Amino acid sequence: MNLTSGVKMGENMRDALSTGEAARICGVNFRTISRWIERGLLTAYKLPGRGDRRILREELTRFMKENGIPNCSTANELPRRVLIVEDEPAMASAIERVLRNVDFETAIASNGFEAGAMLPIFRPGILTLDLRMPGADGLDVLRYIQKEQFPAPFKTLIISADTETRLQEARTLGAHNVIRKPFVNDQLVQIIEQMLLG
Repeated sequence: MNLTSGVKMGENMRDALSTGEAARICGVNFRTISRWIERGLLTAYKLPGRGDRRILREELTRFMKENGIPNCSTANELPRRVLIVEDEPAMASAIERVLRNVDFETAIASNGFEAGAMLPIFRPGILTLDLRMPGADGLDVLRYIQKEQFPAPFKTLIISADTETRLQEARTLGAHNVIRKPFVNDQLVQIIEQMLLG
């Protein structure tokens, strides 16, 4: 099944880092980065309408050199970007809110076709995937992922209240992890953080 469509998104500015990305590079908690910004030690700017802060890579490099902070990032870590594939707007918003609160960059695809179009452009580290969706469902998306080659690696987390049989089929089709609805917020964050590192 061809899941690509005409959906287009702007390329991310990779010379601008989220506080979470900066924290990972410096080997500190993202709240520490926020404190450095608030004290005027590190320059950042806010995204219009969202309040999320971004730090230019060259500014972070300057700050790290001046303060003798080593680069603690590893090439194997996946980016803190999550593509949420969920057809229920309330559930998609709930997942997005939880992840943004811990400094993940997010995008939402409301069906499998949108997911197929957004994957190579948004380049997530994690794809969260509902199984029950109209049209191309979550299992169709997993089959599509198996066939396609993507420019950057990512992992798939199933978030679903589906039957155990279909959850097992998702695992067979390559899903890296499964969490059942309704989920506990802290559990969702913990699983995604582990998936990014492992």
